[in-house]
Amino acid sequence: MAVRRRTNIETIQRALVRARDDVVLLDSDLAMLYGVDVKVLNQAVKRNRSRFPADFMFQLDQREAARLRSQFVTAKKGRGGRRTLPYAFTEQGVAMLSSVLRSERAIAVNVEIMRTFVRLRRHAISHQDLARKIEALERKYDGQFSVVFAALRELTGPAVRPRRAIGFLPPPPRQSGRGRSSVR
Repeated sequence: MAVRRRTNIETIQRALVRARDDVVLLDSDLAMLYGVDVKVLNQAVKRNRSRFPADFMFQLDQREAARLRSQFVTAKKGRGGRRTLPYAFTEQGVAMLSSVLRSERAIAVNVEIMRTFVRLRRHAISHQDLARKIEALERKYDGQFSVVFAALRELTGPAVRPRRAIGFLPPPPRQSGRGRSSVR
């Protein structure tokens, strides 16, 4: 089965989360990508537990799961949501999944996930190089261009994504051509 590369890379990038100072994919996201139930994925991992040491996969604790739940607005316990804490897979854990899940889809998805991790690593390296160059220039010019360097630091810092509004948003009021309200 062919995997639509563009869609999967974008989907994978959105699924990446940071937990315990590592970039990981959660079991539910991996199951969705592989086209299997979360229970099936976790059972395959449990049958091959020796292949997944702590630096390949770990189970989130209550605090970590609650933080992620509040970010993604998932179902609450007792209302059809998950009853177990999610597992998080590092890059090595995802690579190991390819030996546990042997379907054509799993192989294709794993290739795309590895490409996404490589792209993420390249981006991080180029970002670090740029930050070092800016710091060197700032030291060289001894604060003469402090406003410029402050702007550069702001641009190269972590992006602050605006939060998407939840709920109903009324349409903006319509204006007539003469500046008066159209409601009489």
